Amino acid sequence: MPYFSYAGKKCYYEMHGEGMPLLLLHGNTASSKMFAGAVEYFADMFQVILIDFLGHGKSDRLKKFPADLWYEEGRQVSAFLEQKQISKAFVIGSSGGAQAAINAALEMPERILKIVADSFEGETPLPVFVDSVKADREYAKQNKQLRMFYEAMHGADWEHVVDCDTDAIITHGKEIGQFFHKPLSHLQADILLTGSRKDDLIGSVSPDFLEEIYQRMLGKIGHGEMLLFPTGGHPAMLTNLPAFAEAAKKFFLY
Repeated sequence: MPYFSYAGKKCYYEMHGEGMPLLLLHGNTASSKMFAGAVEYFADMFQVILIDFLGHGKSDRLKKFPADLWYEEGRQVSAFLEQKQISKAFVIGSSGGAQAAINAALEMPERILKIVADSFEGETPLPVFVDSVKADREYAKQNKQLRMFYEAMHGADWEHVVDCDTDAIITHGKEIGQFFHKPLSHLQADILLTGSRKDDLIGSVSPDFLEEIYQRMLGKIGHGEMLLFPTGGHPAMLTNLPAFAEAAKKFFLY
């Protein structure tokens, strides 16, 4: 299996198709397998690259996730681009992968040209989510469908991955509280912010939450676009896949 290295450990990746490199970055408690149904929508035009962040999927495990998880994942993207000598790339990050995508672009503005950042809570974690994540995850681990999802993403040790992610979210919320190390005004990559108005995770805060957060971010960035789907759940990328793929391709190619 193909790997790249980060912090002395192995990170799994795979490639599909040919053309301009397009990285798809998975969210929290997921792995690159979450994009199994999405690859075909992009591999006809791009070289689609899937990465399992360290501690997830087929990548090496960690005893503990870093509290600054989304920044570290962004650095893993940077390490991949450097090691594979990819000079220019597009990125789609969904849910937690969106924060990783923005961090990577802030760190490597010369290599990441355009980003689609999908279904995430903005610059700071949601206090209501941080406060409830421990109980929510314990409930999720008892839910048959969610247990099947976690096992499909990670294998037999899925519970360790979920617990590590839960601890990182709590510690980050208490000790760090910011997803990005650099001001958004430093972002050079073109950006498209996407989400669903019916998002059952982030959108549950308020019906207009994503629109308000995204507008605030775009004001700080100074450029970019926003696309909110009227239907679908979390993440919008997968629950509105055909329409999302069409919009993302248009954004990347024009």
